[in-house]
Amino acid sequence: MLDMSALELSAAIRAGKLGVCEAVNASIEWIEKTDGKYNAFLAVSKEYAFARANEIQARIHAGDTLSPLAGVPVAVKDNISMTGIETTCASRMLVGYVPVFNATVVGKLERAGMIVVGKLNMDEFAMGGSSETSVRGPVRNPWDVSRVSGGSSGGSAVAVAGRAVPVSLGSDTGGSIRQPCAFCGVTGIKPTYGAVSRYGLVAYASSLDQIGPMGKTIDDCAALLSIISGPDERDSTCVIEKPFDFGADPGVRSGQRLDGVRIGLPRNYVAGGIDGDVKHAVLAAAKTLEDAGARVEEFDMPLMDYMIPAYYIIACAEASSNLSRYDGLKYGYRSAAATTLSDVYRRSRSEGFGLEVKRRIMLGSFVLSSGHYDAYYKKALQVRALVKNAYEQLFRRFDMILSPVAPTTAYKIGEHIDDPMKMYMGDLYTVSVNLAGLPAVALPCGVDGLGLPVGFQLIGDAFSEAKLVRAARVYQGRTDHHTKRPEGSAA
Repeated sequence: MLDMSALELSAAIRAGKLGVCEAVNASIEWIEKTDGKYNAFLAVSKEYAFARANEIQARIHAGDTLSPLAGVPVAVKDNISMTGIETTCASRMLVGYVPVFNATVVGKLERAGMIVVGKLNMDEFAMGGSSETSVRGPVRNPWDVSRVSGGSSGGSAVAVAGRAVPVSLGSDTGGSIRQPCAFCGVTGIKPTYGAVSRYGLVAYASSLDQIGPMGKTIDDCAALLSIISGPDERDSTCVIEKPFDFGADPGVRSGQRLDGVRIGLPRNYVAGGIDGDVKHAVLAAAKTLEDAGARVEEFDMPLMDYMIPAYYIIACAEASSNLSRYDGLKYGYRSAAATTLSDVYRRSRSEGFGLEVKRRIMLGSFVLSSGHYDAYYKKALQVRALVKNAYEQLFRRFDMILSPVAPTTAYKIGEHIDDPMKMYMGDLYTVSVNLAGLPAVALPCGVDGLGLPVGFQLIGDAFSEAKLVRAARVYQGRTDHHTKRPEGSAA
């Protein structure tokens, strides 16, 4: 049961071969058995999950029309609000905070008949690229528990890779869905900005954040994205008019090709600075797509040297604004040692936030300050406009762009934690997608010499998710990398 895809599990439930409670129980028992090794879950909503399972089973017996994922256990990143369940963003600052409302995506999961079994560990306030900055300790990679899971949605990737749930939700601000997928050997989709409501997502950088699905296969991810996408009057930035409908694509299963599809491969992405095994696996993925009929053409990605600086200036500026609400007064952590109002602000924020969050708040406050706004923040916004324009030009030549997700595979826990610049450079291939608000899919494409997963991404024009999903289906129909399990590898 734990090895089934989400679609297979739901089909078995709807056919009466499995019960919803049986599926939920298997998931929760596996979490209790294995999560001591992985640290992927911050909370398990056991009573809620079984109550929901009984409700969904009754609806299935009554013949109610539910989604293709009805009865499937799912887990959500701990920056997504759920009624009555603690939402901490893996930070001391929000310990004890229990939302009184559901995020829009959680409401959509419930209406689709899915069962949320728990909240997932992450980098504190989604700030990090390794899931090491959590107040509850690092998330460990199931392929090798001495290595990072990627971040900031590390728990979301590990929950799927470790077979606790077949699908999960993460959030992507600069690669936080795609990089953990690459490090843990699972599949994920970072949707177009404005395709999925952010209502109920605790904000990091509001113009960059986007919720997206992670799963074992592209079909599972597409089915989950169909559920969570769509308009929401509570989020003015959610501009999509109706949910995605990817449907089934039986032609892919019978060998459908990609004839006529033009794919760009950034030459300067696979030049210096990338691990040899990663480069080999990504180029092999390009060859697989070529064999399916696609035309792959190399080009030089413009503005490459400016993407990391522009991204971190904009993201940190927005973070410094968004996190100013955590003042020790309204909710969350308040220092017991504070004796005056200014003491409450200073001590609560100093004690409640971790080092990486404080580093980004300070950087953001600096670039927004008088005398530095024009020199840093304004220029970063200008670079962002240039990046968006560059992609518009590229998508006149190509249907999609293929690139690595990260320059390396998963590194050792603690290896980069004291060198933030080195960790930031790991986002080199992912941040431009968020700056331009574009969609991307991350797919496993092999392993390195240590048996650790390698991933690549396909980037598309705004709201071209259907093209990306079709190409990903063709790729996974021709390869078996997405079927590999952690057991028997470096672990």
